[in-house]
Amino acid sequence: MQPNTLFYLAIILFSGLICGRAVKHIKLPNVTGYLIAGLLLGPHILKLVPTNLIGSLELISEMALAFIAFSIGSEFKLSYLKKVGLTPIVIAILEGLAATFLVTLALVLSGFDIKVALLLGAIASATAPAATIMVVKQFNAKGPVTETLLSVVALDDAVALIAFGFSMAIVNSLQNPNKASLMMAIITPFIEIIGSVVLGFLLGLLFTIPLRYFKKASNRTIITTGFVFLGSALATMLGLSPLLLCMCMGAMLININKSGNEIMGLVDNVTPPIFLMFFVVSGMELDITSIPKIGVIGIIYVICRVIGKVAGAYIGAAIMKAPAPVKKYLGYSLVPQAGVAIGLSLIAANTLPELGQAIRTVVLCATFIYELTGPTITKLSLEKAGEIHY
Repeated sequence: MQPNTLFYLAIILFSGLICGRAVKHIKLPNVTGYLIAGLLLGPHILKLVPTNLIGSLELISEMALAFIAFSIGSEFKLSYLKKVGLTPIVIAILEGLAATFLVTLALVLSGFDIKVALLLGAIASATAPAATIMVVKQFNAKGPVTETLLSVVALDDAVALIAFGFSMAIVNSLQNPNKASLMMAIITPFIEIIGSVVLGFLLGLLFTIPLRYFKKASNRTIITTGFVFLGSALATMLGLSPLLLCMCMGAMLININKSGNEIMGLVDNVTPPIFLMFFVVSGMELDITSIPKIGVIGIIYVICRVIGKVAGAYIGAAIMKAPAPVKKYLGYSLVPQAGVAIGLSLIAANTLPELGQAIRTVVLCATFIYELTGPTITKLSLEKAGEIHY
């Protein structure tokens, strides 16, 4: 009897649930338990889930990231943005660029190829919103650090895309000194970001139309799921950012429709099994055998990225005169890194095959380290800030 995909999905759900409960006893976030479950099930330890199946479960990741981005968008209420002003934007730019600058500089000074240093530096600016959001929701964290964190994480994707676009432009110009290709490489990330924002806002407007005619929670759940899937699909088809598009759709909805909060409550009822499967599958993709291959370049990347995030967030918060807990703890909550970074490393590997393998190995190893430690560090930071209460 050959197990089918549904059988493996059931195994993923039950193992994630059990490991999530197990780590709770040692006061670790559920996310860490889900990742450990995936690591155990995957092809590198117990080998209970075949390698060829993991690739076919990519749809789960797309769904989870789309819902996460949509939920993050709901944090961009105009009333809140008027209250906090430019603070999240300044912090997001400085923490992202500080990580980029520090990683690039350290790698260049250590004698590594400047092209590898530029691309790894740009990838270092990315932060994983999924793990952060899960920790905030699990522990019902509330306060200035949490509010600023959610806004900064939402903006981080845009900063990472722009930084990576510029780095790719410089690397391409170093390899092929052609003004036309350089100009296009610089313009492309801006086109991607502007297109994602405009289409996201447009879908947010269209979202409100069926809400006028369908009032039942079940119908609104169907409408919400359909629009989130549509947004992610259109972004992929048009070469835009699914994260930015779904985030802007959520932001538009929450600001122009009185049912926005109700819709976000329905999303919270739909997403737990999707998020659980997403993190378990992410755990399966973490290759524990690749850690010894990380070498000096990986150690520099892992350490300098964290220093850059913490220092950049502190400087940004200080410039904007944010509350003391934000200056002190926000940077540590930005450690998790996963989907966006892996996606950018894949683009680098496809565009520059001779450099891609080294970059991909470093990013995957760093992801393994960050994803297992990042949620716990985020939880401890919010605890220290006094925004998690038991």
